[in-house]
Amino acid sequence: MGGSVKDVKSKAELDNITKSGEAVIIHFWASWCDASKQMDQVFSHLSTDFPNTHFLAVEAEEQPEISEAFSVSSVPYFVFVKDGKTVDTLEGADPSSLANKVARVAGSANPGEPAAPASLGMAAGPTVLETVKELAKEIGSSPQANQARPGLSDALKNRLQQLVASHPIMLFMKGNPEAPRCGFSQKVIDILKDETVKFGTFDILSDIEVREGLKLFSNWPTFPQLYCKGELLGGCDIAIAMHESGELREVFRDHGIDTIDSVEAKVSGSENGQGGITQSTGLSTTLTSRLESLVNSNPVMLFMKGKPTEPKCGFSGKVVAILQEEKVAFESFDILTDEEVRQGLKVYSNWSSYPQLYIKGELIGGSDIVLEMQKSGELKRILVEKGIVQKETPEDRLKSLITSSPVMLFMKGTPEAPRCGFSSKVVNALKENGVSFGSFDILSDEEVRQGLKVFSNWPTFPQLYYKGELIGGCDIILELRDNGELKSTLSE
Repeated sequence: MGGSVKDVKSKAELDNITKSGEAVIIHFWASWCDASKQMDQVFSHLSTDFPNTHFLAVEAEEQPEISEAFSVSSVPYFVFVKDGKTVDTLEGADPSSLANKVARVAGSANPGEPAAPASLGMAAGPTVLETVKELAKEIGSSPQANQARPGLSDALKNRLQQLVASHPIMLFMKGNPEAPRCGFSQKVIDILKDETVKFGTFDILSDIEVREGLKLFSNWPTFPQLYCKGELLGGCDIAIAMHESGELREVFRDHGIDTIDSVEAKVSGSENGQGGITQSTGLSTTLTSRLESLVNSNPVMLFMKGKPTEPKCGFSGKVVAILQEEKVAFESFDILTDEEVRQGLKVYSNWSSYPQLYIKGELIGGSDIVLEMQKSGELKRILVEKGIVQKETPEDRLKSLITSSPVMLFMKGTPEAPRCGFSSKVVNALKENGVSFGSFDILSDEEVRQGLKVFSNWPTFPQLYYKGELIGGCDIILELRDNGELKSTLSE
């Protein structure tokens, strides 16, 4: 190893290094990020002070397979691996934390034990300690400076929604179709041209706000990103796989997107019949009767690709997940098994894509509409009105919220922007211990805020729950953290 930083060019290369069982520190960086460049200096010094540890550098956006494997959504980002397993991570430019975490993993026989500042002094040499101090001053390495970055503003979220929906097929890429600025973008351009579809593009190198915002908006850390009717299909690897399997063409077809060659070949006689149905292409009485029978065969009926246990497309999988989250009993029909039903239902419902969700024989819509209805509460209201599910009591809602994540924090504000000091302290304690958690902003819902006080018999916030059981408020959480018991309490 010899104390140097190695650039990793493939996932196979990385896997060969990590499976050795030795300590590995990975720095995910980007050429446009000043913080990455600053942290690279610390990283380089650390590699000298810990010569028996592998120090690896990965250019996040040029190695999407690796970035996705480690859920990288921002840079700089560091992953700490030992015995082939990820034991810790660090997001952001925090030289002191990086040095401490490296010392913990590389310089301790028990990397799971917390490393005190003194242990860092013994493990790290004077060069790196001096560098850490200098860069910590430069970057402003304080608890306030290193809180998670804020979420998307409403204005940016609206702008991104408009951008992804600006064309039926929309590609966010580096460069433009005539002059792509990375090989992955070039590959997706070639695929779309081969599919002979019209598409819009946006050069993410021209707008850093869109570039960084879209990663949060789509929960996808790399580019290019391909969207169809406002829905993310994926990046380069997924686009290639879908193209090669023929699924990409099916998705385009089911969403009413024509190839360039077929646009001019459309039947022009649609004005002779209602909803684009001509006398010559109208549904037969037999097929109409069959479709009516199918859509009414169960109170909640989903026409999808594949089965609920094995969806054949992401849009179908999304609606299945929503129905399961709402605890709705439903039946499904795999339209891939019956071409007559697949094509006939498009005419019957005047809806050109799949999945299609019906409640009591009435079309609700596809994945976009169902998702939006779930978010707004409209889906729950319809299910109650139609007698599919019982109206949720306030107590039922609280129970559902409390158990919506194994570790659930009811706080003021959000983890990215806490609205009180106590909530902020609990968020920091959970992040310091690497605990994944869900959260609910009690300032956004007075009914939940007041109801939870009675339900839990706990008058203040924040409140932290584990597997539906109240752990306590700020003081208890900080005490558990200080005693080294927080992570074990939340993983029993």
